[in-house]
Amino acid sequence: MAAPAGHLRPGRYLAFFALIVVALYALVFFTGSGKPTPKLGIDLQGGTRVTLTARNPDGGDPPRESLEQARSIIERRVNGIGVSGTEVVLDGSNVVITVPGEQGDQAKALGKTAKLGFRKVVTSQPVTPVPQPSAPPASGTPSSAPPASPGAGAPPSSPANGGGAAGAPQQQPDENADEKTKREIEEARSLRQNPDLLSTDQAKQAAAAEKAFAALNCDPKVSDPLVGNDLTDKPLVACGDKNSMKYLLEPEFLPGTQISDASSAYDTQNSQWVVNLNFKSEGSQIWGDFTSKNVQKQAAFVLDTQVVSAPTIQAAILGGQTQITGRFSQTEAKDLADVLKYGSLPLSFESSDATTVSATLGLASLQAGLIAGGIGLLAVFIYCMFYYRLLGLLTILSLGLSFAIVYGVLVLLGRWIGYTLDLAGVAGLIIAIGITADSFVIYFERLKDEIREGRTFRSAVPRGWSRAQRTILAADAVSFLAAAVLYLLAVGDVKGFAFTLGMSTVLDLVVVYLVTHPLVAMVSRSKSKFLSNPKNLGLGAVQQLGSERKAARPATGRPNVKEA
Repeated sequence: MAAPAGHLRPGRYLAFFALIVVALYALVFFTGSGKPTPKLGIDLQGGTRVTLTARNPDGGDPPRESLEQARSIIERRVNGIGVSGTEVVLDGSNVVITVPGEQGDQAKALGKTAKLGFRKVVTSQPVTPVPQPSAPPASGTPSSAPPASPGAGAPPSSPANGGGAAGAPQQQPDENADEKTKREIEEARSLRQNPDLLSTDQAKQAAAAEKAFAALNCDPKVSDPLVGNDLTDKPLVACGDKNSMKYLLEPEFLPGTQISDASSAYDTQNSQWVVNLNFKSEGSQIWGDFTSKNVQKQAAFVLDTQVVSAPTIQAAILGGQTQITGRFSQTEAKDLADVLKYGSLPLSFESSDATTVSATLGLASLQAGLIAGGIGLLAVFIYCMFYYRLLGLLTILSLGLSFAIVYGVLVLLGRWIGYTLDLAGVAGLIIAIGITADSFVIYFERLKDEIREGRTFRSAVPRGWSRAQRTILAADAVSFLAAAVLYLLAVGDVKGFAFTLGMSTVLDLVVVYLVTHPLVAMVSRSKSKFLSNPKNLGLGAVQQLGSERKAARPATGRPNVKEA
């Protein structure tokens, strides 16, 4: 048996809800430094989408396992650097990074391989500038020969790049692009990682080093096919010191995976930015043994086949703490520390595409979403006013209060956990309008059922609520479970849809319990003739039917006796 209507105190429920709203918007307006608006995704406020194309060392297709590992590491870098609202997903052999707002430049740096290794320096030499070809002498005789090809005036290609002499007849390639890339990588590696570089035969070693040094082009404008993923068990010729030096290095003796932590700091004594490294226990032992045996010798810190620093070891470095110096700027030091801290990528990546979504396009998407939501709300309002009348006004008021709570929660989630509202999330909010309205419909239809049984509106409210709340809880539980499963299994924009749908479903229960039911109870107790008129509540027909059914029932307590 349901509790009588007098046991419910609507004022307390409404006061508690008002307290929740006041506390929520106090947090919105008086905490945080941002604007009191939700953070918007790239499809609503514009931003940058960067596509990184993976390249395997042997030129073949990258393994799926390596791609997943790279995606996970890039995602950790995103979280560590603090770029909010960024999405990292796999698209075939590409990693797609989506960054809302004006943080696109950070996204372009997230795909750095950052493969660090420690090698002993055998020898080094300054880089000799590549001489530029002089212009051909002008000829006074006109020529009928066809114009030279675009590569005719270019300097000779190095063997590392698989090129020939400038101006030579171009030969039609008989291999596809992947095979060509693979061949160039192998040719470059055969020169820069030739085992003869460390041969015991001094003549062989000198010849191999001379050839490798000559072939290595340290001009940053020239693309070198050997980027990252160098063979750690082979010697290496690499550029360093801002491309002003070339180094001949022994095989790697300590991998960067032994780094446990990395941070940037300013060295006031030497007036330069440095990167501080902490090694794991095994790495600390290897580094301590190496520095103990190689005092006054150089150790190269090689990042993606580039020597970022080659300091001379002054004393044994024990304890697992050391520094990388390399004339870094503050930004370079921080970026290097971040990528080392969050892991080395197992593959090399090149930025194949960077698309900027304009704020104008995002604004158009937002306007389309708001228009769709407005049309949905208007349709619900018209239906409620036509079918439920004054009870429909309570529905509209409840929907407005539900939106107020959802809006405040979205603002705070954007500040606290970096949640961004995208177009899919707006779709979830629009769907939630129907779920919230459905709760009101269930309640009001239960009231009609009770009134059809002959009860008054006042007595029908507690009984109708007792039965309706079980149905509302079951329906919302199913909706929330579906949203939770979708959120756990989905990727990308679908997660935003599932999140807003699940959140709105939970807040729907708050509004129904703390606002809608207390307001209906207050109306049922009102002594106003306007509010007590069943026709104004959309209950005139069902109350008339209830009265007829009640009158048709036989009277209880007296036997029905026929007179003879």
